[in-house]
Amino acid sequence: MKRRAGEREKKLKKKELLQELGKGRLPYMTPVDANFHQLWKSKYSKLIFRKSDTVPEELHQMVQEGFLTLREHDCFFQDLVRIKGKDFVTPVSRILIGNPGCTYKYLNTRLFTVPWPNEGYDIKYCSPQIHDACKALIRLNDYLHIEAVKALQDFLETKEINDTTVIYREQNFATSLTEKGSVSKDQSSCCVRADNYMSLKNRTSYNVTLLNYMDPLQMLYLKQEPYFGMGDMAVSWHHDENLVERSTVAVYSYSCEGSAVAESDEQTLKGRDPAVWHVGLKVAWDIETPGLAMPLHQGDCYLMLDDLNMTHQHCVLAGFSPRFSSTHRVAEVEFEWLRQFWFQGKRYLKCTDWWLKPIAKLEEFWRKMEIMTSLVLSEFRKEEQIEEQRNKTIRCFLLVLTERQRLRKEWTARCQSEAAESLPEDQKPECHPFWTDDECNMSLPYDLEEVIADLQNLVQWVE
Repeated sequence: MKRRAGEREKKLKKKELLQELGKGRLPYMTPVDANFHQLWKSKYSKLIFRKSDTVPEELHQMVQEGFLTLREHDCFFQDLVRIKGKDFVTPVSRILIGNPGCTYKYLNTRLFTVPWPNEGYDIKYCSPQIHDACKALIRLNDYLHIEAVKALQDFLETKEINDTTVIYREQNFATSLTEKGSVSKDQSSCCVRADNYMSLKNRTSYNVTLLNYMDPLQMLYLKQEPYFGMGDMAVSWHHDENLVERSTVAVYSYSCEGSAVAESDEQTLKGRDPAVWHVGLKVAWDIETPGLAMPLHQGDCYLMLDDLNMTHQHCVLAGFSPRFSSTHRVAEVEFEWLRQFWFQGKRYLKCTDWWLKPIAKLEEFWRKMEIMTSLVLSEFRKEEQIEEQRNKTIRCFLLVLTERQRLRKEWTARCQSEAAESLPEDQKPECHPFWTDDECNMSLPYDLEEVIADLQNLVQWVE
């Protein structure tokens, strides 16, 4: 309910914003604008940029070879996502790589990691090349973690100095009104806040990276950026979802530039070069602050620190050349895995079979849950229970079963959608677990409508 209310609020804000904007366009800046760096420092200071020449050349080579290897092995997939109750195939192709057992959910679709090499885990890859690619990405992950810790430390120390200066001035004003030296040592020492630097590790210990690949020239249509007139968008304005609160997002960008696709000669000072990929940023639901469009070249990196992902939105503006990116995140661990896994079809088997054992174990637990549900339903039909207590229990149980039925209907429909049918055979969703009424090994029917109706008839509502 809370998530649906949030989506309605966003939709309303977007509608209001577009109405207020009318046919006009909001201003935005690129590095060629005179006030670009001032805007960046004042309104987007939690965006940290690292040019490619600051990254070790050996790491560039490993990671970029890894990208190309994964593409050659057909490991990038267009995701089937749900937006406003409808299913769409994403224009960007993706693969999630990270700690064994981790997942990342966005737009109502959960991706499962192709595990990178971890001590203590027996991970069998479909080829040595895929192993090497995953190893390169854990190396990149380690590097970006260190960079993020440094950047976050610098940010917090700068903030601490600024906060202390403000408080110090306030204290000086206070002492001028009272006896000189009335501010105690303990009181002044509390002004310099000792940050718990362990929290820096928690907010930068990336457990997954979402790899993206897109060739704009292969796309029939790209959506136009609606607020600033920034041009073609590969990824629309959004906040990254389901991350640990105030965690840093780190992005490594690799656009396959070459002599065939140089920067556009038609670039004007009024906008971005359409040949070059950019990350766009804006203050969420704000029409006063100009937007920012930062060009991205081979091997550039950027970090979104602290709460930037919550207070601001970002988009990816397409250039002319194909582009890979590796977006490192601290993903939350959540439920709802079983149907989400089979919704991906057999795509993961192109890289590794690691997930088959844990998913089989999870399905075993799920089957036991179905049996326990059936046993509880049998207890409801016994007359010796106290009526009021039974009714209270049934009402609680009805909520659970109704939600289970709703989700089953939703996933069945998603697996049979037109978008799902358009996918290649090995990527088409499987509606699993699924069974028919004549399968005697299941304790309950797949369709729970009759079970729910029987419970509703059984309940005698107590005034």
